[in-house]
Amino acid sequence: MHSHEAIDSGSARIKQLEAEGDIAADYLEELLDIADLDGDLDMDVEGDRAAVSIVGADLAQLIGRDGEVLDALQELTRLAVYRETGERSRLMLDVSGYRAGRRAELTTLAEETVAKVKETGSPVSLTPMSPFERKVVHDAVAAAGLTSSSEGVEPRRYVVVEPV
Repeated sequence: MHSHEAIDSGSARIKQLEAEGDIAADYLEELLDIADLDGDLDMDVEGDRAAVSIVGADLAQLIGRDGEVLDALQELTRLAVYRETGERSRLMLDVSGYRAGRRAELTTLAEETVAKVKETGSPVSLTPMSPFERKVVHDAVAAAGLTSSSEGVEPRRYVVVEPV
């Protein structure tokens, strides 16, 4: 009996995330229209969050320096979802694969840093990063068997990788 309920709540959760994706896509479609930008929207559910990607040719201005514009756009999109649903959203927005590429870079950085920390036995501090970037680094460090923490104050929070 219980397993059936779990399946129901799981599929209800997926429906909820898909609905978030739809609201986000409508919002972003309007935004692209206003900005006169051509982009295709791709929606997905990744883990426990809706994921929306805008793919197209000239979208660099939607990313901005170090993804600043993308982060702001993601925040606005989450607000648009919240306005419709009354639920806080952890929706992820990507533009032209920027986050996916950044995730790969950060994973490599984390692995190199882990190797350095293991070799020297000393902690290493990385440069300030966004919450998304810090999470990618924390996950990669944990996967490599070391611990890490975030220090400093936004927007200058950074990751410290600790020796065992």
